Amino acid sequence: MANSIYRASILQSYSQLLFQPCLSNKHCVPKKTNLLCFASSQLNPARSEVSFCIGTHLIPHPNKVERGGEDAFFVSNFKGGVIAVADGVSGWAEQNVDPSLFSKELMANASSLVGNLEVNYDPQILIRKAHAATCSKGSATAIVAMLERNGTMKVASVGDCGLRVIRKGQIIFSTTPQEHYFDCPYQLSSELVGQTYLDAVVSSVELVEGDTIVMGSDGLFDNVFDGEIVSKLAAHSDVVEAAKALAKLASNHSLDSRV
Repeated sequence: MANSIYRASILQSYSQLLFQPCLSNKHCVPKKTNLLCFASSQLNPARSEVSFCIGTHLIPHPNKVERGGEDAFFVSNFKGGVIAVADGVSGWAEQNVDPSLFSKELMANASSLVGNLEVNYDPQILIRKAHAATCSKGSATAIVAMLERNGTMKVASVGDCGLRVIRKGQIIFSTTPQEHYFDCPYQLSSELVGQTYLDAVVSSVELVEGDTIVMGSDGLFDNVFDGEIVSKLAAHSDVVEAAKALAKLASNHSLDSRV
């Protein structure tokens, strides 16, 4: 599961982002294992009209500790700021393919291309170019968010990674997951049968001061209800602490057979 949170402040105010990569369990096969991964750190990009602070915390699923999990992400302070999550498809392990290789290479490529002139600060084009540059066998769902300095957030996603915008304790925007059928999300793949950037859902949201944005893989949204996310954010003013709280909640729920 991967998720990210930031609180927006416009025009010389302060905006924050909290990011946590987590659960990955995707392929057109039944789910068998869940991956949780979170990390914690902070990033302060160059001051602009909108800035943000990022915290991450990484906890791989107990069965996947050795390879550090199957999810990947990157954070960039280019222009207003860019964040992205790729959720590796764990079903590839049944074909003796490391599911983490594709997602990690996809995010590495996206990170290196974020300032490319042809990308033109467009999340959908960034997905296209990063996917085209990825050579590893496998597949992943992905979501990219780009923050303009005027407070506009542009989002492109393929699959069931998601994003929520919380304003004054209410979710005022959410992305919709793309699935062929249950447990088979749209995915960027090394194979021709996968989806492309043309299948991405593209959105634009105007942020206002105090907004909180939560981005993540299905591992967050499958294991934590929207109401629980809102409650955790209300209980933690610090985004890093909020990230840890959501990570722990998602982890506990994912490992609890009663949930």
